[in-house]
Amino acid sequence: MTYSKFAVGLVCILAAVCVYAGGDPDFVAFPEGYDTSFTSYVTQNRGNGKQVARMFANDVAMSSYKAGKTAASGSILVMEVYKPKTDDEGNPVVGDDGIFQIDKLAAIAVAERRDNWDDAYPAENRVGNWGFALYGPDGQPKANDLQCVVCHTPLAHQDFIFSHPHIVKYATSQ
Repeated sequence: MTYSKFAVGLVCILAAVCVYAGGDPDFVAFPEGYDTSFTSYVTQNRGNGKQVARMFANDVAMSSYKAGKTAASGSILVMEVYKPKTDDEGNPVVGDDGIFQIDKLAAIAVAERRDNWDDAYPAENRVGNWGFALYGPDGQPKANDLQCVVCHTPLAHQDFIFSHPHIVKYATSQ
């Protein structure tokens, strides 16, 4: 598993030098009220070792994964990205559960799956019919030069989603 995380990270770093395939809020809208209408299925430290992610999924996504399928068209996943509290040396403070203690919300990432994307949305900015966008804590589009597609592309075996094992486990336990 460590090898696969390393390989995905390496692909993301190398591809970032060559290709821009970031998210696009013109096509992937901010889902107002997601924090009360979506299911929160996992909170975890991000792979970058510097942030905490709290993940949400709408009913379409949860139903798809509960049925043992890939996410259906209309599925929306939201990742709240938090900066952790840090100690005097700048290291993240770890809670008793092993998760960094949350300081403040830094960004909100949205992934949406559709079978009918507008032709104006470039195919190279999507993978597996997933589109991506990044928003600030206020829900307004955030400057975005992330390589969403590039990093998600190697994850075809888990529906192109990093948190796939967590959402499947949560959905099938309900």
